[in-house]
Amino acid sequence: MKILIDQFVPYAVETLAPYAEAVSVDGRTLTPENVADADGLIVRTRTRCDAALLAGAQKMKFVGTATIGYDHIDQPYLASRGISFRSAAGCNRRAVLQWVSAVLAHLADKQGWRPEQMTLGVVGVGNVGSLVRQYAQSWGFRVLCSDPPREKSEGLTAEDGYVPLEQLLSESDIVTLHTPLLRGGDNPTYHLINDDSLALMKDGATLLNASRGEVADTKALLNNSDRLTLCIDVWEGEPDAISRELLEVAEISTPHIAGYSVQGKANASAIVIEALAERLGIEPLKGWYPEGVRPSEPRPISWEQMCRGIDGYCHLEEESRRMKREPEDFERRRNTYPLREEFF
Repeated sequence: MKILIDQFVPYAVETLAPYAEAVSVDGRTLTPENVADADGLIVRTRTRCDAALLAGAQKMKFVGTATIGYDHIDQPYLASRGISFRSAAGCNRRAVLQWVSAVLAHLADKQGWRPEQMTLGVVGVGNVGSLVRQYAQSWGFRVLCSDPPREKSEGLTAEDGYVPLEQLLSESDIVTLHTPLLRGGDNPTYHLINDDSLALMKDGATLLNASRGEVADTKALLNNSDRLTLCIDVWEGEPDAISRELLEVAEISTPHIAGYSVQGKANASAIVIEALAERLGIEPLKGWYPEGVRPSEPRPISWEQMCRGIDGYCHLEEESRRMKREPEDFERRRNTYPLREEFF
């Protein structure tokens, strides 16, 4: 049994090695020849898994991505082949929450506001967005939400805090994006944030993007950068074709590391390895979790406590300065980023 594993998925090779031929690979350069005799594949966002890669992999039974995003996976194709798929949805939601919290603490200090003076708009209220909403409300923000699929499936209305996107954009002082990247369907999110939507935002408002770069149109962001504050972790064209101009004008610029915590990475590997073990019949790995990693310990925290302590765990200003100074280092920095412990 042969399993290919992206070299930057922690714990996986050594964990699977006693039970299979576990091979570390460069996910960016994976070829059909590489996967031809594999039974399983664990990737990250840099590997497009579709017919072009997998048509010749007749033994393939499982594809997993150790990420919350899955727009790089052709799920209908996998299903047509009977190949099981698992993402690590929710694995790093507390890490992304803390990136958002660090941005909010930075803005409050620089701009001189208190949460109770601000309206925060959460676009996409899934694993991450629901946590952002929960903590922001506890800190005193007025929170507006927009998530059409949830609103439709759960019957959510303005009484539940859900409003049309246009209203959210026009009333919010800060907007934070937490949607998946969807290019089709009833609720596409590709370039959801564009010139028309940004025109609805107040002068001086702030936009955070820690979802997917393509959710926001780079040209539109640049067109509005003189009147909006931008805090960005994900970029169109990353890693090699990100806009240097956007990177420079953004208040906070980080190299797609919002979800990079010790616990987030451990959770991602555990979710995918357990799903692979289930599919391939590796009984000893069911319920596996990395030894030596302290699981997340969710807890309430006051606004004051968060602001006092967050820099020790998620120092965005330093990371942003480094990124602006060395933009060509985007991918190396992302791959070698020192994982941070989760704070709350």
